[in-house]
Amino acid sequence: MRAIQCQAWGEIDNLALIDIAPPDAPGRGEVLIDVAAAGVNFADLLMTAGKYQERPMPPFTPGFEVAGTVRAVGASVTRVRPGERVLAVLDRGGFAELAIAREADTFSLPATMDFATAAGFAIAYGTSHGALTWRAALRANELLLVLGAAGGVGLTAVEIGKALGARVIACAGGEEKLAIAKAHGADHVIDYRVENLRGRLREIADGGGVDVVYDPVGGDSFDAALRSTNWNGRLIVIGFAGGKVQQIPANILLVKNLSVHGFYWGSYRRQQPELLPPAFAQMFAWWESGKLKPWISGRYDLAEAKTALRLVGERKATGKIVLTTGG
Repeated sequence: MRAIQCQAWGEIDNLALIDIAPPDAPGRGEVLIDVAAAGVNFADLLMTAGKYQERPMPPFTPGFEVAGTVRAVGASVTRVRPGERVLAVLDRGGFAELAIAREADTFSLPATMDFATAAGFAIAYGTSHGALTWRAALRANELLLVLGAAGGVGLTAVEIGKALGARVIACAGGEEKLAIAKAHGADHVIDYRVENLRGRLREIADGGGVDVVYDPVGGDSFDAALRSTNWNGRLIVIGFAGGKVQQIPANILLVKNLSVHGFYWGSYRRQQPELLPPAFAQMFAWWESGKLKPWISGRYDLAEAKTALRLVGERKATGKIVLTTGG
């Protein structure tokens, strides 16, 4: 089968499209999937660079999420069956024509959800749903600030925030990205490149602040958001796509009774897997009702994985980018 292989930690150029042996038959509790599409994530870049939380030794195949058709199931698998259309979350291995997933990480698709949409759904929407419900406890009518609001996870946070009844402020760089955030439900938009973030937030909040900050970017934008948060506000650290890990002054947390939560959605697959099925049931219901409108800004063949990853790494992508296998 065709697969993308990381041959050494470091630059994207260390990736190569090669022919490798397909996976063995699925083991107990496992599912073998004919991959039709795979989602591309910033975390794929981190893993191939050797900078992710988990550091598999090269050679390995990256790719955390796939969608396709179940080819075979292992012993004790009961929720999915051969021939079923599914999405799945993996530790790695998604950038290939076949992938093995745990049954616990595999979810049946709504009948009308296509594979490209499904491939980019799990991690982005799962992250935003978990961050805003499990950690931030976002309530209706609260003011939510989303940084990096046109990116892969940021845009889903705009939609999830609206589905939960919040008022959403989307912050991104450039008119094109802000227009996309607005089209996906943002009530207010801020261009951090040309506008003063703290000043605009004060204006939008009528002199007050925001209740929840969702931040996949880090750096200076987080610092401005921290100082623009209401008493008893919550800040959710999703990642550091901006390249700078912020340092959080504890005195501001103390004075304003703020809570800062780190959020790594993937860890819930192991630590609290029982939370995932009801979360996906709710998100699929929102999708079927039109509240969630996944934005796939680019579809590339598996052979073009390096191009797709560069777009994500350079923050030129909006919404999600997916790789397709032709399956």
